[in-house]
Amino acid sequence: MFYLLTIALLFQHGSAFYIPGVAPVEFGEGDPVDIKGVKITSTKTQLPYEFYSVPMCSPPEEQIEHRQENLGEVLRGDRIVNTLYKVTMKGSIECRRLCAPIKLTKEDIKKMTERIREEYSLHLIADNLPVATRIMTSNEDVMYIHGYQLGTFAAQTTVINNHLDFHFKYHVVEDSEPPVYRIVGFEVMPRSLNEKSFKFNDDGSCKIVDQSEFKQIKPEMGELTYTYAVHWSESDIQWASRWDTYLKMSDVQIHWFSIINSMVVVFFLAGILAMIMIRTLRRDIARYNKDEDLEDTLEETGWKLVHGDVFRPPKYRTFLAAIIGAGIQIFFMALITIGMAMFGMLSPSRRGALLSACLFLFVFMGVFAGYFAGRMYKTMKGTMWKGAGLMTALFYPGIMFSISFLLNFLIWGKQSSGAVPFTTLIALLCMWFGISLPLVLLGFYFGFRKQPYEFPVRTNQIPRQVPEQVWYMNPLLSTLMAGILPFGAVFIELFFILTAIWENQFYYMFGFLFVVFVILIVSCAQISIVMVYFQLCGEDYHWWWRSFIVSGGSAFYVLLYAVFYFMTKLEITQFVPALLYYGYTFMMVFSFWLLTGTIGFCAAYVFITTIYGAVKID
Repeated sequence: MFYLLTIALLFQHGSAFYIPGVAPVEFGEGDPVDIKGVKITSTKTQLPYEFYSVPMCSPPEEQIEHRQENLGEVLRGDRIVNTLYKVTMKGSIECRRLCAPIKLTKEDIKKMTERIREEYSLHLIADNLPVATRIMTSNEDVMYIHGYQLGTFAAQTTVINNHLDFHFKYHVVEDSEPPVYRIVGFEVMPRSLNEKSFKFNDDGSCKIVDQSEFKQIKPEMGELTYTYAVHWSESDIQWASRWDTYLKMSDVQIHWFSIINSMVVVFFLAGILAMIMIRTLRRDIARYNKDEDLEDTLEETGWKLVHGDVFRPPKYRTFLAAIIGAGIQIFFMALITIGMAMFGMLSPSRRGALLSACLFLFVFMGVFAGYFAGRMYKTMKGTMWKGAGLMTALFYPGIMFSISFLLNFLIWGKQSSGAVPFTTLIALLCMWFGISLPLVLLGFYFGFRKQPYEFPVRTNQIPRQVPEQVWYMNPLLSTLMAGILPFGAVFIELFFILTAIWENQFYYMFGFLFVVFVILIVSCAQISIVMVYFQLCGEDYHWWWRSFIVSGGSAFYVLLYAVFYFMTKLEITQFVPALLYYGYTFMMVFSFWLLTGTIGFCAAYVFITTIYGAVKID
């Protein structure tokens, strides 16, 4: 555990790393700096829209250039386009009109008013650096929020931010002749200024003469003028550290508290496990392996009594093999993704890389899912390997795709840029049926051809009757009890993940996330072993499904926490955004259930084969 904490400390700022091959862009004095529009977003609606979906200065339609986005950017709703902002390196602008005054229709005014009241923010990038608004907290601490607000609504008055003060920071490259510069900061201060606040010149430049009047959105207004200013300042920030400004938005001490909290849970479970393994199990095995007074020993503990039934194949073995395969696929995808992100390969500076990596890794991990599911299916005496392989390949991705497709219809209906284009849906289907499905079937074929996992004891022909169980071994109650501890190990980190997803924040503490992921694996394995041991001591040998469900009990608490987060942290009031939240939450919880259930099942299987292989069976 000490080494895991060391890794977390080393990589807690992993997102500031840049992998080899990612070179900074260098500018000479006077070189153009492109400012591009990304999208507009709101935490109230969770529906992103294209940058020019609200009335603002835009190039002529034939001159609008859309940047080629990767798969992750498309799924995030990014639609990156060029803008009319004219910025050059170290070229300060006191005030300039962005374009000729825009004539507004009643529909434009209505849409603008709605977007401002829904608290939409606009997002720009320059040199792949997102714009941020600098604000002061009540404690006089500096904080940055992503993008800038379209406007404000207060006291039944709607005000639009029509003037932007851009503040660029640059770093001079050492020993460069002539001097070259790198952009290391991109901030904006949005303001609302009435036309009377400006004095315009014929060349488009202007001067702010009065800042007392705001630009209000009124039904009778006919035109809207956008202006901007540009300021440059030298900074000591290195290019590789320029994202630190955006990422230092949460208290690192909370993450350390999360780690310590998780370690307490793990050590608590480890203590219980050690007591069972060292004291009880060693004593039981020693007694079972003695020839003397065997009958009295069997009456004291019951787990050896079910040795002839403990490996009896479960019901619905095809379905069990399918969900175990899906869990293994999710496990390897999550492990490799978090590992890559910890080393900075999937940092927020690489837009869409995290989501793209998750999708591609999930697809290619299908071969491992098929192999382990196929071999486990044969171990459970399954014979219809083709049907089981197809279920493994289609069950989990089918549920995920179906829910996403239905939610996508709702997003389409809102004309949001978050709607996945039809061509991207076709590409996802090709990845599923063209890569994932064949790989799962291939792995399942080779797994089924291998020898099944060996059992240390033989299975009786006649199943043993299971006695009545004590009240606390009720499946529902034991699942609820078992799920508390793994959830307690991850719930603090879960808060930051939900914040990153739903409140438009960056998640970057991948070093901490890796440690929490390892702790989750250990705690799920431990709680599964403990609960299965108690179950076998009660002479209940139906552990196959129970170990999966009990270990996955923490998913229920993740669902409850997601509902709590929705009720207390988010301000979603509309039906479609709420449906989107719960739809995506179900997908997340279902994936978490498969992951934790598979971890618990594998741990229980290893535990049971170990203890029954250690005793002498006549």
